Amino acid sequence: MAAPVRKLTTVFAADVQGYSRLMEHDEEGTLATLKLYRGSMGRLIEAHGGRVVNTWGDAVIAEFPSVVEAVRAAIEVQSDLAERNAGRPADARMVFRIGINLGDVIIEGDDIYGDGVNIAARLQSEAEPGGILISNTVYDQVRNKIAVSFDFRGELSAKNIDEPVPSYAVRIGDTAHPAPAPRREPAEPDDFPAWGRDAPPASPPPRLPAPARALLALPADIRGLVGAAAVVTLINAFTWSGTFWAKWPLLGIAVVIATRLLFGRGERGRRG
Repeated sequence: MAAPVRKLTTVFAADVQGYSRLMEHDEEGTLATLKLYRGSMGRLIEAHGGRVVNTWGDAVIAEFPSVVEAVRAAIEVQSDLAERNAGRPADARMVFRIGINLGDVIIEGDDIYGDGVNIAARLQSEAEPGGILISNTVYDQVRNKIAVSFDFRGELSAKNIDEPVPSYAVRIGDTAHPAPAPRREPAEPDDFPAWGRDAPPASPPPRLPAPARALLALPADIRGLVGAAAVVTLINAFTWSGTFWAKWPLLGIAVVIATRLLFGRGERGRRG
């Protein structure tokens, strides 16, 4: 009996969150959506040098010769499917979970088997809906090569695997520096107190009324004349004896303002 053929490869495992519920709600529509989403997923997998191994039920199993390209493909897949789901009713959205593992597999025809596949499937089952969960073997290869963050999610047990597998969640769309090792928490800057980091963003300043904005837009000298007119009017009001004597100084101030505006506009026009 010939010995099984083995190789080291990156296994990509995906399936649909709540597939049974979707089928009960709309069987034909769910199958049509699954076919559409799988087609998109397959094109993105091939674009990154991978191949779809098989599609059991609602699952997709693929393999990649490059660990980095496998993670990049997974990120693009989840981003593409999120855009497609955005235009669908909430109860009809088809959300995939993805697990990725770098490990040894057994090759049989076009299919692959073994611990490498089992671990990828286990990671997929623990991933967040719309998320990506990778093993430590993948993390070690990509953490310095892809500009995303990773969150250590603990150690997972898998079928026929003696030792638990450390897992990391990929923060999709979150550009950041490579993530730290799991035993060390990222250092917090000393010059930012905790209340400052956790505080909600400041509210925008209140919008000024239109008259106030128009006044602030005037040149400084004209704002001064407007202020003088207001002072004269207030003095007349507080010393009221039945005569509106402030009309004459107000008229003079108005003439000066008009002159400044007229000649100021002409001067700006000549400069332009």
